[in-house]
Amino acid sequence: MITNQFEISQLASKLKKGSLALFPTDTLPALCACPEYSKKIWTVKKRPSNKPLILMGGCLDDLFEFVQPCAFEDGFKMAKKYWPGALTIVLPTTGNFSKNLNSNANSLGFRVPALKLARDLLMKTGPLATTSANISGEQPVENALEASIQFPEIPILAPVPWPNSSGIASTVIEWNQGEWDLLRPGSVVLNKIN
Repeated sequence: MITNQFEISQLASKLKKGSLALFPTDTLPALCACPEYSKKIWTVKKRPSNKPLILMGGCLDDLFEFVQPCAFEDGFKMAKKYWPGALTIVLPTTGNFSKNLNSNANSLGFRVPALKLARDLLMKTGPLATTSANISGEQPVENALEASIQFPEIPILAPVPWPNSSGIASTVIEWNQGEWDLLRPGSVVLNKIN
């Protein structure tokens, strides 16, 4: 039995106070934090600090305020086509916004998940720093029970069981001066991107 469950409003409040949380997405369950508390994710996941996190939002507009103007039009067009969905779009960011999620570059992966429950949480919290809910290097978890076993102290989004996810990571593409590079194959098939 999973005891550390919280409804959306309660979990959003915990996140805003610095907690980590677990929630379902359309691809894999996610481990998340508000961006200013994202360093906790690397610690609990034992993730190398040079591996960036993804910024997930409840809607396109919540994410594109952080995108550099040079990439805005191309990124927006791609997002309108595939979001909500299993495509992570890496774009250059404005100012130093990405520093909490990517120590390597001034860019971030952005995504709006297709699962309504995930978007409902993200609409309540604002964009969250996310990664798959597993210890770095281990197999991703597939459901709420596995996530709670992997991270027993971390609050989990209720209700459980969660809706089924694809179990396949999102496809990751990166904008590079108007061209798109495939960084990781996943749920979205590449020939549909071009």
